Amino acid sequence: MSSRNPTRSRSRAASRGAPRTPPPAGQPASSLGSPDATWIVPPELGGRPLDGVVRTLGALSWSDARRLIETGKIAVDGTQMLDSTRKTRAGAEITRHPRAPSRKAARLAELGEELVVHVDPALVVVRKPAGISTIPFGDESPEEREKTLDALVRDLLARRDKIRGRAPLGVVHRLDKATSGLLVFTRTLAAKKSLSQQFRVHSVRRVYLAIVHGDLGKRTFRSRLIADRGDGLRGSLDEGQRRGEGQLAVTHVEPLERLRGATLVACRLETGRTHQIRIHLSEAGHPIVGENVYVRDYAGPRIDAPRLMLHATELGFEHPQTGEEVLFEEPPPKDFEGVLERLRASG
Repeated sequence: MSSRNPTRSRSRAASRGAPRTPPPAGQPASSLGSPDATWIVPPELGGRPLDGVVRTLGALSWSDARRLIETGKIAVDGTQMLDSTRKTRAGAEITRHPRAPSRKAARLAELGEELVVHVDPALVVVRKPAGISTIPFGDESPEEREKTLDALVRDLLARRDKIRGRAPLGVVHRLDKATSGLLVFTRTLAAKKSLSQQFRVHSVRRVYLAIVHGDLGKRTFRSRLIADRGDGLRGSLDEGQRRGEGQLAVTHVEPLERLRGATLVACRLETGRTHQIRIHLSEAGHPIVGENVYVRDYAGPRIDAPRLMLHATELGFEHPQTGEEVLFEEPPPKDFEGVLERLRASG
């Protein structure tokens, strides 16, 4: 946590993420049931992250490959592996075990200890991993509802404070399931009212890192967003549509690094509409790498990525209890850095 300084994102945005403690290896493969597939990692895949290797060898989607790993159904050289970003050596034996007991709940519990960036009596700031919903949306099974970020943080705080049941938690903003980065929950009604008002008047500092297709320069995007632009997707109003419709959305974009076929950019939100950054970048012809929704109108070559390359790197606000201006910063995770490294190497 630091005092607010808008210039810090530029100097730190492209830095390597702080090292995380990798999830421990799981059970011996012999305890996972019989494998239904065995692969030997070829030389050309040596040194690549496990999810990419499983995806290639198994002819799978990124999400299916990561799900297999995170649920404990992949073993490397006879040991269950739960870290989808772990580098894989050439010649390693990878086995798939469809009947292995799921390790998803255990993996989320392990993640829990790494989630908290800051906690005090009024609020908790967390680093959200990609692939976890912020809150339930109503159509999940009871099991899936237990795996949302708010449920995980409630349980974590309850254990920390030694209270029965789940700790109270207020939701004042969200990140998309595919997005990683900083998010704040409140712990008191007064804090929720204060932060909700700050979000409402757009005084909260929110900066995201994104890897986008193409060469994108410094821009400010300003449009009115509607829930359905005519094709079932959120988007901006056309000039011919009625004034006053939709919600004003403003995104300030600054390029940080030119890459081969892509640009690393910092996106500062002036407003905070649903999918605002994704929509503005896509409509400008520069969809985010890994985008699979707002990409219908993009005809250029797509850069491969394990997920949406969007990360909430800065979160600043007036602390609801102390009145102090605070700024939290979080470098991008390993999967984001991996795509950056690959694009830098290809340039």
